[in-house]
Amino acid sequence: MGGAEEAAEAHGAVGSEAGPTLEAALEAILLVVDEPVAEVTLAQVLERPTHEVSAALRALTAEYTAAGRGFDLREVAGGWRFYTRADCAPLVERFVRDGQQTRLTQAALETLAVVAYRQPVSRARVAAVRGVNSDGVMRTLVARGLVEEAGTDPESQAVLYRTSSYFLERLGLRDLSELPELAPFLPDDVENLEETTK
Repeated sequence: MGGAEEAAEAHGAVGSEAGPTLEAALEAILLVVDEPVAEVTLAQVLERPTHEVSAALRALTAEYTAAGRGFDLREVAGGWRFYTRADCAPLVERFVRDGQQTRLTQAALETLAVVAYRQPVSRARVAAVRGVNSDGVMRTLVARGLVEEAGTDPESQAVLYRTSSYFLERLGLRDLSELPELAPFLPDDVENLEETTK
């Protein structure tokens, strides 16, 4: 085995093809998780030995600390996840707080409308109506206090969502009966559209 191949293998290259390194693969996965992920799970997904994954995670943590990055990779609650560094907390809080005042995106407005007119509604139903995954947008609406959990669906056990009192307050409504009628804004063949979404 040549020196370059040994160096690539030591650095965690995935496979012999020019695929991502083990470190890059771990970073990509950990960027999209909502909760800490166990080393064994990461090892299974990446088809690598757990001890290699463990060593790579610890190396990444040390690298981020040495470089003074604004984020950290931590082992908590039996798994690994990215977190912002404590000394960046005031900036993150200001960004989140100021973000509450920013306008909603088109996707957020569409999702909010689906929740408002179909509540209580599951994320899957919102996605079916919109035609795209709305999980991230739903989390944003919950974080902004416009949408809240409303129990679970008895059949599917999916979490249901409804608009909050803050939503009514922001729109200047006493209750949901004051929402404008949708009929003037719907296409003429709305019955056909309803059937295709079921």
